[in-house]
Amino acid sequence: MTLIREAAVPPEARGLSRDGVRLAVATPSGTSHAVARDLPSYLAPGDLLVVNTSATLPSALPGLHVSTSLDDGSWVVELRRPDNRGPAMPVAGEVVPLPGGVCVRFVAPHPAGQTRLWRVVPSPPVDRVSYLEEWGRPIRYPYVDGDWPIGALQNSYATHPGSAEMPSAGRPLTDRVLVALMARGVVVAPVVLHTGVASQEKHEPPQPEEYAVPAATARLVASTRAAGRRVVAVGTTAVRALESASAGGRVVPTAGWTSLVLGPDRPATVVDGLLTGLHEPAASHLQLLQAVAGPVLVERAYADVTAPGAPTYLWHEFGDVMLLLH
Repeated sequence: MTLIREAAVPPEARGLSRDGVRLAVATPSGTSHAVARDLPSYLAPGDLLVVNTSATLPSALPGLHVSTSLDDGSWVVELRRPDNRGPAMPVAGEVVPLPGGVCVRFVAPHPAGQTRLWRVVPSPPVDRVSYLEEWGRPIRYPYVDGDWPIGALQNSYATHPGSAEMPSAGRPLTDRVLVALMARGVVVAPVVLHTGVASQEKHEPPQPEEYAVPAATARLVASTRAAGRRVVAVGTTAVRALESASAGGRVVPTAGWTSLVLGPDRPATVVDGLLTGLHEPAASHLQLLQAVAGPVLVERAYADVTAPGAPTYLWHEFGDVMLLLH
């Protein structure tokens, strides 16, 4: 197996366009190697591509990563170590000062039963979105070189601010690619799922996340499936939103919070394909991919992109992508 390489900078800093990153296309008949702007040629007229229109917030504050806000105005945060190389352990009642005269008081782990994320109460009460847009900076992990503006962490179709980190599978979908998809007869439809912080060093299951599936998208999923065409999700966030809105294999308009964890015990029922970024094959991430594409296809796809002689694929949000079609 070849060495896994992390994308330390955006492709634009490596002399590539956003849609110039590598694209591995894995189907039961084999894996082919292309670039992201070739995506339309691998889909068929009448297929439905579902994108997550959540926009990324600059969710890093001094000593904290802000994951989400709850309906009562409290926030869910991750306290970070001083070197930013992992989460720190707060104690109930601890108060942390933030810029702009705001402080947060740690209340309890959220959700209950884990210790990485905590519910905090900001004082004075402030709106998370507007506060972070003024005082926050993009979350950055040690494998990334340099500080990149929030624009480098936005998808071209992002319209609903709320994600702590970029739903990065859609980063290569430039306006050029979206127009080519529509010209081919591929329908593009939106959902929203606001991602929380993804630094799950112990590979915990995903935390509850806020999502919405519009009525128009639900109708398009139904008509696509009725016509025998494919529903392809851009990123695991779009999968989670669609499957959270599924009732008996039928997507219904829904908005709220989802705790759904896809895996062997809960496979995908409405999604036929997935465009996904490449990440270290930890058990929790692989199980989610397998819930859509099945274990045989996912395991072979990862083996193909890391095999000796294969093109070099780069991991993480600034890296390459894979299309899984079963």
